Amino acid sequence: MKPIFLPDVEANPQPGPHADGIRAIQATGQEYPQIWHLFAYRPAATEHLARFTQEVMRGQSELSSGLRELIAAFTSAGNHCPF
Repeated sequence: MKPIFLPDVEANPQPGPHADGIRAIQATGQEYPQIWHLFAYRPAATEHLARFTQEVMRGQSELSSGLRELIAAFTSAGNHCPF
């Protein structure tokens, strides 16, 4: 993967589940959403965004979680970014 535009963010993850997740996926050589670096860099600042995302993707809705995932994957593919 190409480095992100914020090298200090990418190079300085704070201890926690986001940093652990990045290391685990990097070990497999797979691509991952680079926003994860921001979540690892400032976990307290991104906690609300993580909760919002879970609510949007998994909360009560007329659309199933699977359909919401499909919409997100389609949108990500159109934007040429990993989902």
